[in-house]
Amino acid sequence: AGLHEGAFPGRRVPVTSVRLWDTGTSWAQIEIERGRYNWSGLDRALKTAEDAGVDDVLMVLGPTPTWNARTTEGVHYPLPGAAAVPRSFAAWDAFVSATVDRYAGRISAYQIWNEASLRMFWRGSATTLADLTKRAYDIIKARDPEATVVAASSTVRLPAAYERFFPAYLQELANLGWPIDVLAIHSYPTGEQDPQDRSENLRTARQTLIELGAPNVPLWDTELNYGLAGPGPIARTPISGQQAKDWTVRTYLDSLKYNIDRTYWYIWTPAPYDLLGIQMTNRSAAADALRTVADWLQDAEWGGCLQDDLLNSCAVRKEGVASELLWTDQGEITIDDVRLGSQICDSNNDCRLTTDSSITVTTAPIRINPLR
Repeated sequence: AGLHEGAFPGRRVPVTSVRLWDTGTSWAQIEIERGRYNWSGLDRALKTAEDAGVDDVLMVLGPTPTWNARTTEGVHYPLPGAAAVPRSFAAWDAFVSATVDRYAGRISAYQIWNEASLRMFWRGSATTLADLTKRAYDIIKARDPEATVVAASSTVRLPAAYERFFPAYLQELANLGWPIDVLAIHSYPTGEQDPQDRSENLRTARQTLIELGAPNVPLWDTELNYGLAGPGPIARTPISGQQAKDWTVRTYLDSLKYNIDRTYWYIWTPAPYDLLGIQMTNRSAAADALRTVADWLQDAEWGGCLQDDLLNSCAVRKEGVASELLWTDQGEITIDDVRLGSQICDSNNDCRLTTDSSITVTTAPIRINPLR
């Protein structure tokens, strides 16, 4: 599991990687003046990650500093001109070079840009961003060959923006020989949607990769939540309690089902966060669900999934014990051939022994041990 963290100290959920975004560590915030780098925010973020035992860090390299922006029109986030095409690509090269030289071995992966399908984050063309991707790739691989280069992320939930940008960006990357190690999406559904809609977003992204003949590289979901405010007048939908637990566990199972190699939850913070529906704190229901996911899947062997109508059935083996993970895309399905005495665990990781060969499976995932 991966997270975006607003504060590391005291975190008590299982995390293997962190993505640095909204942490004061972007190009726009490091190089406020040309050639003068303020590394204090990034130094602090890396130290707190390392102190928390997280040594796998994904840094987002963009967006554009104000002084290097071709325009300051549009949304000013995090600073004016951040979504603009850089005036100087040489300055981009210099920033990437300086970052990798300073943090080689401490930053394990670099993502080129955040949500480039949205004009609030990128106002240039797919061709230009592919060029920046290639330039960064060549620099990173020359200075830290072990580092992973992650393509710019694209949202999927807004079809017009997705279809305008993502296929074109993939085609331009293909023209440049695929200068990436990992492709990336953000699978947020809209604020009124649920995990099944997020699952459809994953299916859409996978279909796009197939249609465009993308290479067999990992696909990461580098930002995710539910119930977010927008687009337009859609209000934030708070999601808590059992629903948050069920949705969080299902999220990671759907990621495995669609061969999403990493899933980064946005955002872990002890402070109230009014944009997104699921709050991730030590005591939140979603954090409890992450512990369930870790118990079911960490250090386990994944055996893949089968889908019969709307029923998902996935096999996993951990410490020599085979289990079956079951959930429906929607609605309820009755299974009549469960072995008596099997252990059934829910997203709370509360377990019981079956006394009936018939069980009802819903959209809330369960684990059955042993396999039928």
